[in-house]
Amino acid sequence: MELDALRNRYLAAVSGAGDEAALEDVRLAALGKKGEISALMATLGKMEPEARKAAGAALNVLKDEIDAALRAKKAALSDAALDARLATEWLDVTLPGRPRPRGTIHPVSQVTEEVIAIFADMGFAVAEGPQVESDWHNFDALNIPPEHPARQEHDTFFMARADGDIRPPHVLRTHTSPVQIRAMEARGAPVRIICPGRVYRMDMDQTHTPMFHQVEGLALGHDISMAHLKWTLEEFCRAFFEVPSVELRFRASHFPFTEPSAEVDIRCSWAGGQLKIGEGDSWLEILGSGMVHPKVLAAGGIDPTKWQGFAFGMGIDRIAMLKYGIPDLRAFFESDLRWLRHYGFSALDMPTVAGGLSR
Repeated sequence: MELDALRNRYLAAVSGAGDEAALEDVRLAALGKKGEISALMATLGKMEPEARKAAGAALNVLKDEIDAALRAKKAALSDAALDARLATEWLDVTLPGRPRPRGTIHPVSQVTEEVIAIFADMGFAVAEGPQVESDWHNFDALNIPPEHPARQEHDTFFMARADGDIRPPHVLRTHTSPVQIRAMEARGAPVRIICPGRVYRMDMDQTHTPMFHQVEGLALGHDISMAHLKWTLEEFCRAFFEVPSVELRFRASHFPFTEPSAEVDIRCSWAGGQLKIGEGDSWLEILGSGMVHPKVLAAGGIDPTKWQGFAFGMGIDRIAMLKYGIPDLRAFFESDLRWLRHYGFSALDMPTVAGGLSR
């Protein structure tokens, strides 16, 4: 009779609970560590075996019954809360849908993929290296003397070392040429690679930023000459600017890492303020190139008496500006969504030499 009264009292309390907090209070009063039923269970150890067996079975039945009632009530309260929420939160499916925001591929990323596709078609692999470079890989191995202006703090970002460390400092790489050294060290010769990536220099105006992107190329073999370099660059420019023919002009120059060295200009026209490649009477400088200096080969672990080759380098941002008519380099890095929507590319616009590079 005592258990029947207890059952009726707690079942009534469960039925009358108006929310989950009140229901939890009922559960603790009945089945919690200090609840009534738990207290009764604790008295079983003092009973005679026969009485303990009968009382234990009855208490377990009572405990399961109240627990089932608690679970059912909790589910009912959850359903009621969901129904109340659905009654206030509704959607008119007859309203016109709003277009989802569409992302675009940045011109630098797109042009990088275009460059990779073109050179891959000519047998060049892609090589990568660290952006924080050793002073040796960035300058010494490339035959850049200590007194060269590029090694001064007004042109290069030097990384601070701990106090008392007398080793040469690391730098944010000023070009991707160190990747060529690392590739020669790792792969030896012959080799044919391009090295796209971020580089850093202390410069900022309409056509320069402290961080920009370059791609450099390297080809080593037994009989590679300037003629191979000229053909490679002509084929690249023709494919990249998507014109039937191009004309390049090589001007003698000086780079510490190549000998002989040449600046490369491309014939163009500015008629009507629009750049047209492959025609006209104007010339536009687009890249630097030359035959790899023997000291650079030796620094990369290559025997300069047996191997020779060419190297070239160009700014990815610059050729993107030329191809797609982008007037200011600084806009590349301002994250202006309007600019990105205008100059960006579809995610499905994958450049291929056979299928076409640009939209």
